[in-house]
Amino acid sequence: QSELPSKKYLDISEVDMMKRPDESNKIAHHTALYHSDYLIVRRGQEFQVKITFSRPYKPAEDKFALEFVIGSSPQFSKGTYVPVFPTKQRQTTWEGRITNTSDNVVTMAITPAANCIVGKYQMYVAVVTPYGIRRTRKESTRDMYILFNPWVAEDAVFLDDETERQECVMTEMGIIYHGSYDDIAERDWNYGQFNYGILDSCLYIMDRAEMPITNRGDPIKIVRVASAMLNSRDDEGVLVGNWSGDYTYGVAPTSWTGSTDILLTYNSSKMPVCYAQCWVYAAVFNTFLRCLGIPSRVVTNYYSAHDNDGNLKTDIIMDENGKIDRNRTRDSIWNYHCWNECYMSRPDLPPGFGGWQVVDATPQETSDGMYRCGPASVQAIKHGQICFPFDAAFVFAEINSDVVFHSRRKDGTLEPVRVNRTHVGRLVLTKSPGDVTRRDITDQYKFAEGSTEERTVLEKAEEYGCKREKSSPPAADVDVVLPNLEISVGDNFELNVEFENKSDERRTVDAYISGSVVYYTGVASTEFLFLTPRVVIEPKMSESGVAIVESKKYMKRLVEQANLHFIVTGKIRETGLIITAMKVVTLRNPKLIIEVSGRGKVSEEMIATVEFTNPFSFNLENVYILIMNNCLYKIFPHKTKNWFHRVIATLDCPALRQVQGQASVTINP
Repeated sequence: QSELPSKKYLDISEVDMMKRPDESNKIAHHTALYHSDYLIVRRGQEFQVKITFSRPYKPAEDKFALEFVIGSSPQFSKGTYVPVFPTKQRQTTWEGRITNTSDNVVTMAITPAANCIVGKYQMYVAVVTPYGIRRTRKESTRDMYILFNPWVAEDAVFLDDETERQECVMTEMGIIYHGSYDDIAERDWNYGQFNYGILDSCLYIMDRAEMPITNRGDPIKIVRVASAMLNSRDDEGVLVGNWSGDYTYGVAPTSWTGSTDILLTYNSSKMPVCYAQCWVYAAVFNTFLRCLGIPSRVVTNYYSAHDNDGNLKTDIIMDENGKIDRNRTRDSIWNYHCWNECYMSRPDLPPGFGGWQVVDATPQETSDGMYRCGPASVQAIKHGQICFPFDAAFVFAEINSDVVFHSRRKDGTLEPVRVNRTHVGRLVLTKSPGDVTRRDITDQYKFAEGSTEERTVLEKAEEYGCKREKSSPPAADVDVVLPNLEISVGDNFELNVEFENKSDERRTVDAYISGSVVYYTGVASTEFLFLTPRVVIEPKMSESGVAIVESKKYMKRLVEQANLHFIVTGKIRETGLIITAMKVVTLRNPKLIIEVSGRGKVSEEMIATVEFTNPFSFNLENVYILIMNNCLYKIFPHKTKNWFHRVIATLDCPALRQVQGQASVTINP
């Protein structure tokens, strides 16, 4: 009986993924902030692993490879099975090289292709032996994640601006703008893209959509799938939209302060989470994008047209006397609407249309049969090139619609009587990078109102089938002006309506003054004020009418994010022309006062006190208060680490939504 050959071939005794937050991999790849036990790296950039063999590695005779596998049926041809070799003579789409050998330990550097699939890989070490290939067992500690890489020029999401990258990839706390165009409000949001379990939740969203693994290296395809999956319409996606005011079976949209609970709940329950409105969709989408490494930001468009029939007209229907016919008015103008911009190249479009792209998860209209929107190139929208995919025409209408008032004749036909070409898309805002101030990006979406460039763009959009209102009805010689009002919830106030006669003759106006409580989507809830004065104005003079509005008239009808919408319309008896004016008044909520007491030292207890005074003459019932704190740390020059905590509290009850307060605390070591 011959003796068994001695075990001289190379064997693997240990693999070190070098995955601790303080090790070079996570620091170099900007992934040290992820709360994860696994290695997380970015594509197109080198990372290292250490392999301990049973004896020193001999390059001349030993052959080994690292194997990276993703998905359930890995194939080399599909990029789901990738072997990486240490020698220059044998390389694949991913580069490999040995950077160090010491005794039995080999340090190997791997550079994943800059367009490789993004997701969770398994890694194996395979060694050629006389008896065939010997491979490490499946070991979850050797699983690793590969993300998009905005720091590398070859990646489709490369963003060549470090301040912008820090904001749009690395920043966890954000500000989302709401309110109205002339009364802007802010909402703090904790995106929490590095929190424990969030990365897996984001990958689950793609799994739930049954998105082919092979498409997951293309940011265009990923954001389009996610745009559909973030809402629950037609695919059991993440969030259920609700604009009704009744949130009995879920959380009121105004109560959320961060994305973490929403994403973790969806991942664990496998059921859509209740409830969302536009900023919640945009905020959670932002977490998804930043978590995967796609630069993104939340954008707010003030006076955003929701156009039901895809033209460039928001139609408001009036009867022959100038009174608004609410039953026949289908289009609406949202006081504000939030969507996302994400940054990427667009190889599917002509040069020049890469960069910021609009994506929107709020279900408004279907696109290719599903509720989704984007990616639509901001540059294409600005230049009226709305033929390009995806959904550029819809976004173009949101910021460029004309508001057209029609008079409905007795036979049912409509006649345009007033056109306002400047009301919609008045202001587009996002948070300034590295600061807590707002940044006006309206000029990235449209040229200045009335400029020759703007006219050219609108003509270009018409070439691609967007219908505009061609007629220019004669302007009336009476102006109607509504005042700017700052009103707190529960205030009585005066509404002063001024009629100005610019003609040389007396004018008589039969006016309709309507006040409604409206949702921020522009949809009326109930009318609380309706007056029909007849106003006589002498030549070149003004007449004012004052309406007293008592809080009891509107308080019982309030919805969350309460806005009062005043519309004045009327007909001039002498000329038959129609006059109109609109004003949205955002009611200001009372504030929460937060005080934090204690020494502000690590590991010492501090107490946060939240104070709220009920400003109303009735009790608030079923009130709950949510307190959240976020840690942001900075290291000052020549000093140790200081932590900054921001404590955010929200109060919520059926009669009063969206009450917030915040306090900042410095924690010393």
